[in-house]
Amino acid sequence: MTSVLNHQQQLNGNKFMRKFKILIILLFVVIASSCGQQKKYISYTVKKGETLKGIAKRLGIKTKDLLSLNPDIGRKPVSETLIIIPNNEYQQIEEAPNPVENNNSIPVSDEVPVAEELMNDFVLHKVEKGDTFYNLTRAYNVSKAQLNQLNPSIDSLGLQLDMLLKIKPVADEDLLVLYRDTIQENTVVKLAMLLPFRAIEYDTIDAKDIFKTKKLVNITTDIYLGASLAIDSLHSLGVDIELSVFDTGRKDTKLDSILAVTDFDNIDAIIGPLYSEEVPKVANRTGVPVVFPVYSKKQKSFSSSKIIKTSADRAIHQEALIDYVLTNYANENILIIGDSSATSIRNSDLIKSRLVQHDSINEALIIYPNEGYIKKHFVINALKPDVGNWVILATDKRDISSDAINSLISLPVEEPEEDESEEEDEKSEEESDEPEMQILPEDTVIKVFGISKSSQFDKIDNNKLAKLGFTFTSDTFIDENSPEMQLFHSQYLEKNYAYPSYYATRGFDILFDIGMRLASGKKLKETFKQGVSYRLESKFEYSKSLFNISSNHGIYILKYTPDLTLTRIK
Repeated sequence: MTSVLNHQQQLNGNKFMRKFKILIILLFVVIASSCGQQKKYISYTVKKGETLKGIAKRLGIKTKDLLSLNPDIGRKPVSETLIIIPNNEYQQIEEAPNPVENNNSIPVSDEVPVAEELMNDFVLHKVEKGDTFYNLTRAYNVSKAQLNQLNPSIDSLGLQLDMLLKIKPVADEDLLVLYRDTIQENTVVKLAMLLPFRAIEYDTIDAKDIFKTKKLVNITTDIYLGASLAIDSLHSLGVDIELSVFDTGRKDTKLDSILAVTDFDNIDAIIGPLYSEEVPKVANRTGVPVVFPVYSKKQKSFSSSKIIKTSADRAIHQEALIDYVLTNYANENILIIGDSSATSIRNSDLIKSRLVQHDSINEALIIYPNEGYIKKHFVINALKPDVGNWVILATDKRDISSDAINSLISLPVEEPEEDESEEEDEKSEEESDEPEMQILPEDTVIKVFGISKSSQFDKIDNNKLAKLGFTFTSDTFIDENSPEMQLFHSQYLEKNYAYPSYYATRGFDILFDIGMRLASGKKLKETFKQGVSYRLESKFEYSKSLFNISSNHGIYILKYTPDLTLTRIK
């Protein structure tokens, strides 16, 4: 008999997350022609003791309107601060029947860019309830130092409600549309979770022995525990989740009976199953969205429009890396290292064909293994000392990747002076058939790119990767030092007596994202048109692919720094 657990818990303790509300706000200003040569906006130097409220009152406008024109200025600006004011209101003050005394008048200084030009030059963001520096820097891919530079007052004032921030120059904007969390009042979201707990099999086994040796049960349990904490967080935001959990057992052993006796028509979405082979079966037997929570190479064969893939296919990773290289190319020498497999050859050719379409990229050299490995002289001789060298690894083979990294990590040194022994002379003669490697200067610039950091890099020293500025695609990025992540860790630890694993965080992100989208009152797939959402570690940017399957295209570009930390560069 299928066991069904109803989960609706009240939050105990502090709030986990504030409402995630980040949206690109356009500043709408009435654009009208001025009379003669009169300018619509002018600058004004703030006097000692003046406040924006007082200045706005003299101008006959609202304080919030003045703040909108000066987003980086607080309500009590420092004297000598230059602000923007409406010029037509200034004229009204100057020409009033009973003008104010000279010492209270508003002098005109040199013209500054008008507010509408600000909108043309910068990506703008209006601060809303729940915004944090962490969320802003992550969503817009900028640093807090960059925000401080464009908005000097936030360093001392912090984020103020309705403050209009300059995020970055428009030229740097990638036109990313951000998903906005909205909650419909009295919302109840009904979800089902299909996971292989295999509870009956472990009924007579001690818990510590189960989790010590069973990888699957660890994954399953962690996903559920992370999702459970997401339910608590959603409840704190006013969203009630009714979660029905089903134990699917071993592959294909219990799923048919669950589908036979359970009516899923009143469910908003199904999370699971975990086995990729079972996902099409659920999609074909139900009428609701089926969310596949993990990645599988087999997911590319899914053909039902009801399926939602939360992890990007390798092809999406590859395309994201190509786009990054094309966007940042500046006359670098490009090498592509593949292997002898049909897949790698196809991918290498595809990468090369996409790159050479760029106006400035005339050539990209592909290097394949010879006699089963990448020979060092092939790689070294393809490098150029006078430009940057970008090496793209288009292989999943651990040995090939390791060969390439080891070939690049140390450049050939000058040959010894003429005091070699006869033994060394004989050895040189024996190896005379080997092509000579060029001698490169120590400052030769080499940067290595990978299509995700999969298991092929597990045994490669991270110091080597850092030295080569290893840059790769990823569908997850975790800032362990962020307040949100630290709070998640502490709450998870308090509740489960363990730190969250990758799968626990994944379980949280997926359920929280699905829950928030459905809390808007819209159908799940309708929300995918509203942009990209950022959660604890995941970026969800759904697009339709083959067979109208919704696939996550949310990809980060990460880079190893010399101190072995990972930095998000896109």
